[in-house]
Formats: sequence, structure tokens, C-alpha cells
Amino acid sequence: MWKLSALLLAFVSCAAGLNILVTNDDSWASANIRAAFDALKADGHNVLLVGPAIQQSGKGGTFVLPTTNITHPGGEFDSIPAGAPFFGADSQNGDLFYFNGTPSATVTFGIDIIAPKKFGSTPIDLVVSGPNEGQNNGPFLYTLSGTIGATYTAVERGIPAIAFSAGNGTHRSFTTNTGEPNDPANLAAQVVKNLVAIIAAGVNASQERLLPLGVGLNVNIPTFGPASNCTAPPFVFTRLTGGATVNSIAIDNTTGLPVEVDLVATGVNSNINGVREDPGETPTSADCFTAVSIFSVDYDAPERIARPIQHRLRNSIRSTQF
Repeated sequence: MWKLSALLLAFVSCAAGLNILVTNDDSWASANIRAAFDALKADGHNVLLVGPAIQQSGKGGTFVLPTTNITHPGGEFDSIPAGAPFFGADSQNGDLFYFNGTPSATVTFGIDIIAPKKFGSTPIDLVVSGPNEGQNNGPFLYTLSGTIGATYTAVERGIPAIAFSAGNGTHRSFTTNTGEPNDPANLAAQVVKNLVAIIAAGVNASQERLLPLGVGLNVNIPTFGPASNCTAPPFVFTRLTGGATVNSIAIDNTTGLPVEVDLVATGVNSNINGVREDPGETPTSADCFTAVSIFSVDYDAPERIARPIQHRLRNSIRSTQF
């Protein structure tokens, strides 16, 4: 189990002035996204927030654009009145925007429409998605999570991106955050700030990328804080596979109706890619560790697996007439 050295944090000199686009799937008015925005701004970054107008969890990478203005009952937590335009800025802070689309569409709107007005001709250095209200562990959740959907949408566009998901999962408005350091939203925001500082350390973002092209990070923060036994979860390198679950179906003996049951399945946990000695992010973040998984958006099987299959099927495929 490889830990990102806690000592490194003491020596990190934050690369101030990164152009960061913050987004999520829990809405632009959630406590977590606003706390992350504030923490990154306080650390010297140039931050723009573009989040969905309403809760958009579980949308994965679906790309749905608005076809009307904001409809009844309005934005999440009454943050936008019904009838308002399909996008807009906070009246008190022109760096906070909502967009009435899915997370993938929202981050794309931020990239193509809002960011050029904020950052000018300079590129976005990093997209930060989250922290989500609840964890998103494993390949099955990778395809379902709107938080991760916004992240891999940005990676597909060539922009380094990180998805953050927090075990402290209460869906709540930013207006409920009193600013106490031990507020779960503020604790998660400090994790975001610290990891961004680690990634930015020693990197001149105007000359090199923070992450390789086509690569992003999936970060799962455990439930932690004063109300738990976990107070300072260290970063641990993990992989998406390993102890991950998928949905299976059983019949409830009482109701006779189908129910969803988590299943640790062989297919989703096949260790095809990734660093083999790294633990899976699911069991890791169930303990007092923050799981950091590196993913790519190249879904092709590795050549060592693809070549033998091609060799076995090549003659049959060539001779088949359609």
C-alpha cells in the first residue's frame, strides 16, 4: 500500500494561479462544491465554478442540454427562481455559474462558453469535479456517477481532471455551512486543496500538463471528522478494480418484488490494467484512507490481450460475408 507522503504537504509550494474549473453533479448550490471553490481560491488559484442548476446524480456521462429556461420548482435549494434563464451567474459573485444540463453538458458549457470569458486565451489547467456527496468507488460507479462523468468528459477534451467523492454524503445547501473547520464540507475541501497542491508542486502549468493526455484521477474520501473514528485519512494509491461491486437482483421474500443487491463480481474486478500491487479503491476508502486511482479514457484492451484474440479470430472474420 503506497501512501502519498504526508511529509510532502509540509514542503509543497502551491503553484498559485492555476486556472481551475470546478463542477459537480450535486448542483452549484451544494455545500461541498462551494467549500471546494473557496478552499482553492484561498490557496491562490484562479477558480471558476460552473455547476448543474439542480441535483444530477447518477447521470454518468449523459449529455443533455437545456431546451427551456428554469422550470418549476426552480434551482436546487431554491437557489434559482422558476423562469430564470437556462444559465446564469450568482448575483454576489460573478465566478459562480449554474447551467441547466447534465454534469457532462455542464462541464462542456463551462469549457466552451464560460471559461473563455473568465480565463481569456489562457487554457484551463485543471477541472475539479466534486466533492460528491457520497463515494463513487469502482468501475461500475465510474460509468454511473455524474461527478466522474464530468471528469472524464473533461479528460476526453484534453484537460487534466480529478473527480472527488466524499463519504460524508449529506445533500445540503452551502448556506448551511457555518464555516467551522470541522464541517464535513470544509474537511473534504481541504483534501481537494491538498491534493491539487501536491499535483501542482514543481509543475509550470504554462509549459507542461498537470496530468498526461487522456488521464484523470478518481479520488474517494472516507467518512471522516469529529463524529467518526477517522480524523486524518492519508492518501493511498489505488486502482478502480479490487473489491468493487455491481448490482445484482434478488427477490424479497416478504414483498415478492425484485431488490438490488451489491455483488463483488469477477468481471468488474478483473485486473487487466493498473498497478497490480495497488489495493482496490473500494476497500481502501472503506477504511481511514483517501483512495487515489489513476484512470485513462482509452477503453481499448491492452495489446497483450487484444493481439491473441485478433490472431484467433482474424481468418474467420476475413472470410465472413455480410
